[in-house]
Amino acid sequence: MMRSSKQYLFFLLLLVATESCKKPGNVYVPPVYIPPTETTFINPLLSSGPDPWVIKKDSFYYYTHTSGDKIRVWRTKSMSQLKNASDQTIWSKPSTGANSQNVWAPELHFLDGKWYTYYTAGATTDQATQRTFVLENSSTDPWVGTWTDKGKVADPAADFFAIDATILESGSNRYMIWSGHASATDNIQRIYIARMSSPWTLATARVLISSPTYDWEKIGSPPVVNEGPEILKGPTGKVFLVFSASGCWTDDYALGMMTLKDGGDPMVATDWSKTATPVFTKAPLNGAFGPGHNAFFKSPDGTEDWILYHANPAAGMQCGDARSPRIQKFTWNGDGTPNFGRPEPINTKLKRPSGEKD
Repeated sequence: MMRSSKQYLFFLLLLVATESCKKPGNVYVPPVYIPPTETTFINPLLSSGPDPWVIKKDSFYYYTHTSGDKIRVWRTKSMSQLKNASDQTIWSKPSTGANSQNVWAPELHFLDGKWYTYYTAGATTDQATQRTFVLENSSTDPWVGTWTDKGKVADPAADFFAIDATILESGSNRYMIWSGHASATDNIQRIYIARMSSPWTLATARVLISSPTYDWEKIGSPPVVNEGPEILKGPTGKVFLVFSASGCWTDDYALGMMTLKDGGDPMVATDWSKTATPVFTKAPLNGAFGPGHNAFFKSPDGTEDWILYHANPAAGMQCGDARSPRIQKFTWNGDGTPNFGRPEPINTKLKRPSGEKD
């Protein structure tokens, strides 16, 4: 007992001496472990996501795709990490009515200080009833506020099958571009354009700017298809219209491209020129069959251009939910045209968009 007491006293004095030598406030704080940010990602971003769309506002990317009976919107600061993002349903189809079936290809656009969602829907399961509709939300955040149904957007003189609407802003004018039929009995999908007087109203009659003419636009016929028009503006301001061609039920669904001549009028068909060959096609060895229905976005720091598209992971999967969203960086050729390359391999690490931090 005596020896133990002496040892205890010795260690107590040593502790007091040690503490008295420390400067006030010099308290040891262990470092906080911060795991390194993953610098790569793999495609596909989600296991399912037909007709994907993305738009960036402020620091967020808002993503959506065809869900069939509703419109869901994901929000993220890093597109490569979409699988970790939360989503909200901003609209669900009514039980009956002109927009109660087959809700397809929604796109969000921020116009005149408000959000608008353009989407395709029909009155019945018969796809001939498919038309374009629009929702409006005055909130600056599409996740909050109230979405108001602004109804159908159509040319009254040509109110036929109309899907995949997108928006072009050029000069002081705004245009809607979509895929449609020439008449009630036609089944060829062509691309039309009309100038708008408001985000829910066309100011002019529609103008035809593209029909399937090349063999690569006619695979899977009948019918033959031009659809999914999307606008891409180059570094010099040149306007490109990238569209999907051939049947989505084929493995050869691909992207074609049209270019608006410098200073051209979007409403004049001859001011557009179409590439004689597709600009983005299937890559079977990379798990990309029927790549198409794309969108475009910039990396968070604005230094890189990226394409978002869907594709099937195997042959013969047609137009189902197996179509999954993928992203990849693209570059620009010396003549100012985009170079999309080939679809990157799935389940392979790719470098994340520049500026992603989470």
